[in-house]
Amino acid sequence: MRETIRIIGIDPGLQRTGWGIIESLGNSLRFVASGTVRSDSKAALASRLCQLHDGLADVLHREMPHEAAVEATFVNKDATATLKLGQARGIAMLVPARAGLAVAEYSPNAVKKAVIGVGHGDKKQIAMMVKVLLPKAGFDTADAADALAIAICHAHHRQSPAYRLAALAAQA
Repeated sequence: MRETIRIIGIDPGLQRTGWGIIESLGNSLRFVASGTVRSDSKAALASRLCQLHDGLADVLHREMPHEAAVEATFVNKDATATLKLGQARGIAMLVPARAGLAVAEYSPNAVKKAVIGVGHGDKKQIAMMVKVLLPKAGFDTADAADALAIAICHAHHRQSPAYRLAALAAQA
């Protein structure tokens, strides 16, 4: 008998980190919750990272997901911004890992392909398709919609034979 798996998707960002929780049972998906953890842009970098850590830790404690998925960092033209995003992404991976969750990573193109069918698209398209796939979904920011898309992507990938074999190998 299959069991329901609760997945948190995390869209990391230093200013806003989106999160979204879904439940997956076979091919069926159900919206649970979503939101955005914000950091104080006037605070020191270390304090901002602590704010993200504490906010995500609170979400995990409250929502009790079984697995996590995080969007992989893309490299942009501004090296400083990329480095800061990487630090926020480190927090986004650390919090669920410290909670004992398996953490999967997906490229932005993989997330878009899983949700809108193609590897390129804008935030409006993603939000629209999240609403189609999860009609009861509500989200306060585009970051939260993206986080739900990351969770959906993981739900689809975890059904694949390759993912199942990798999960079995990791348990051995």
